[in-house]
This record gives sequence, structure tokens and C-alpha cells, in this order.
Amino acid sequence: MVDVIFFDLDGTLVDHRSAVWETIGQIVQAAPNATAPPEELAALWWTLEARHMREYLAGQCSFAEHHRRRVRSFLPMLGEPVPASPGLLDAWISERYLTVFEEAWQCYPDVQPCLETLKRLPGGPRLAVLTNGDPDQQRAKLARFGLLDYFEAVLTPTELGAAKPVAYAAACRWLRTDPVQAVNVGDMLESDVNAAALAGLTGVWLDRGIDFVTGGPSPTADETILRIETLTDLPDRLPRTSA
Repeated sequence: MVDVIFFDLDGTLVDHRSAVWETIGQIVQAAPNATAPPEELAALWWTLEARHMREYLAGQCSFAEHHRRRVRSFLPMLGEPVPASPGLLDAWISERYLTVFEEAWQCYPDVQPCLETLKRLPGGPRLAVLTNGDPDQQRAKLARFGLLDYFEAVLTPTELGAAKPVAYAAACRWLRTDPVQAVNVGDMLESDVNAAALAGLTGVWLDRGIDFVTGGPSPTADETILRIETLTDLPDRLPRTSA
């Protein structure tokens, strides 16, 4: 039977993309000297987030520095000077970005009903979060929506020493489970589903109808992929994922 279900966080449990869009929209509207239309600046921020997040996950910079790198590239497009001091950059991030971003977090409505159903299953699986995000920020999201107590562990590159996809094997070792008895649920077809399957887990694709990276339509998946459109469908699909 399934022993552990790992859940991705951003795009799966919490609507990260909408929070970023709302935050950058507010920042751009308050920038009278911006050098491009709001939609172009929002797209640029999203591109910078992806680029510098990859650098953080590769161990090339700290989480704080990956934020600073984003802002150094973004401020000229807002028509604002770039502070030379890391402390001033951190203050900009805290006051102008994180304050609004954290207020904009939203939990998807299907999350708690799914977790409650799984919790009530007789001899049901253990639950954990497996995310590439910063541990403090990711735990704060879960705490905001009362989700922390559902999970035996919240695993990030900080705990595991690696990001997904390498982290799948490390997460199974952390929870002392065999990959064939583990399921990974996420919204990104390649990194959450196909990569998990390559590591020996069962990947379940949560297709929310939008590509997390591009914002366009969902990618096309092979018919063999286990696909759900809402997390509330997950409990009924678990027997099919049993080893």
C-alpha cells in the first residue's frame, strides 16, 4: 500500500502565481517612472524569479541573495536607482515586495477537504510536503492556512541537501520509506510527476488548467499519466497507485 504521499506546495497547495502577479501589479502601479507597460514588467519579474531561483537551488547563492539579484535587475525597469548596500536591497524586498506578497497568499479550496479525507482513511498514508522553496517561508504559508499539523514533515533543500528531482530519493530516505510505496503530487508535469517516476515514486499530476511557468494552457500529458483536476479526487485514486 501507499506509505507516504508527498505534496508539492506552490501551485499545488498555495496559489503562488496569483500572489506574485498581484504583488508585482501593485508595485508597478506605484512606479511613475516605469520604463515598460505593467504586463511586460510582471512578465520580467516572473522570468527573473525563475532564473535566480535556479541559481539558489544550484547552490550558487543564498535565498536572500537570490531575492537581491532579482531586484537589482528589476529596479532599473521601474525607473528606480539600485541600492549598493545589501541591507537597503533587503529593506526594499521586505517593505515593497514581501509585505504585499505574503498578504496575497491564497490556499486552494480543495486542499483541506483532501487532507481531511486522507487523514480519516483507516491505516492511511503518512503525509509530507516536498518543496524547493525556502523552509521558513514555506512553513509560514502552511501555518497561515492551518495546514502544518496534517504533515509529518516539511522537506526543502535545506533539510535534504538537494532540490527536486534529486530530492525525491533523499525525501524517501528521510521518511524511511521505499520509493515504490511513495506518491508525489504536484502541478508541474515534468518536475513533479515525470521526475518523481524516474526516481521510483508514483507521480500524480494535479492539472489545474494552467501551466505554472508560462501561464498558458496546461501541457499535453501522455495518457499513462495519473492525472487529477482537483485534490479532492486524490483519495479515490490512491488504490490505483498502490505498489
